[in-house]
Amino acid sequence: MANFVLQLPNNLRLRSFTVSSSSNGSTPGVPQSVGPVILELPLDKIRRPLMRTRSNDQQKVKELMDSIKEIGLQVPIDVLEVDGVYYGFSGCHRYEAHQQLGLPTIRCKVRRGTKETLRHHLR
Repeated sequence: MANFVLQLPNNLRLRSFTVSSSSNGSTPGVPQSVGPVILELPLDKIRRPLMRTRSNDQQKVKELMDSIKEIGLQVPIDVLEVDGVYYGFSGCHRYEAHQQLGLPTIRCKVRRGTKETLRHHLR
């Protein structure tokens, strides 16, 4: 069983959970809960399938980099978890700002989805 420290802003509801690997088929990493959860995920664990079809406004990325350096990321990116794999479809500028700053992780609002949900996002 692994223990993680999760830092959340004071204005968010705090959910308590333990992350552990499981042999019962449940996905390690995302708590078994009803709604989305806030997690700090490694950038290299988030797949960005639409990255090749979109370009980011570099001025916006620079402004976000300055803001993140000064006050941290204020709004988590939305991430879909399907069968233990994380997919990011929004937050492209925030994601790139973290990359350019060399930050290893990013705060994410993670919700679980099905393969059908993933197909819908890829259309």
